[in-house]
Amino acid sequence: MPRFTFRIVVAIVFTLIVWASAFAGIRAGLRGYPPANLAVLRFLIASLALAIYAVSAHFRRPELRDIPGLAVVGAVGITFYNLALNYGETRVTAGAASLLIASTPIWTALAARFWLHEKLTVIGWCGVFVSFAGVVMIASGESGGIRLSPEALFILAAAVTSALYMILQKHYLSRYSALELTAYSIWFGTALMLPFGRGLIATLRAAPASSTVAVIYLGIFPGALAYVAYAFVLSHGAAGRTATLLYVIPIVAIGIAWIWLGEVPKLISLAGGAVALGGVVMVNTAGKKELYRIPGDEDHISRGLERIGSG
Repeated sequence: MPRFTFRIVVAIVFTLIVWASAFAGIRAGLRGYPPANLAVLRFLIASLALAIYAVSAHFRRPELRDIPGLAVVGAVGITFYNLALNYGETRVTAGAASLLIASTPIWTALAARFWLHEKLTVIGWCGVFVSFAGVVMIASGESGGIRLSPEALFILAAAVTSALYMILQKHYLSRYSALELTAYSIWFGTALMLPFGRGLIATLRAAPASSTVAVIYLGIFPGALAYVAYAFVLSHGAAGRTATLLYVIPIVAIGIAWIWLGEVPKLISLAGGAVALGGVVMVNTAGKKELYRIPGDEDHISRGLERIGSG
């Protein structure tokens, strides 16, 4: 069994806090940037940071035959996911958004059931329905009534997209490391996001400094450094033991949003989050007859890296 050394513990704590802070960071950035401009600027910064790291880490170049597929992965997991998440957070609080995104493993299990023929047990299906009930509670609480707000539905769409991203990743994780695949996804996703960035220069000039600092933070820390830190954890064989720790991200995100933005979580959202996470735990413990068939620990890599979706 791998040992949790001091450096691994520091890397885990850093990753959890930084990824959890992304939801509050988006809300702070949206005070001065439209959703699309925020996404473009954030990932331009993240792309540059990862490019600098890639030179020192000697990333392998993607094979020519993989480029179209990697572009699709980037479009799904970076471009659409972040545009949808940013738009959703214009009205949905950071804590509630993190709870909705935490439903990603449920959508992944359903996608794997129908596309990869991975079976769910009776407990697994019960977990799916429990998690759905929790998601409805969160979304209805954020919309101020029983109906689901369009913004909450956009965040749910982002969670579904994140699940699809994990399924698409599976093919490439046998040839590329998790960090390499993340970098390629971000670079392609950023390039495909550029057409949505019209007016970015004017917005950058007019935006308050606090919003710009928040976007820079999002690009460097949740968008780049957290992936490097988590890859360090995975490289020391601690993936299986740390995957479940990612479930605490919504809890940390709610606390950070409370301190940073003064967003007090609604009781129904907290209750729905507890229900939804309970369903996720049911599916990912006793709910599957067979796990992802990615070599080694890469099942945990794909599930772990994209659960937060970089927020």
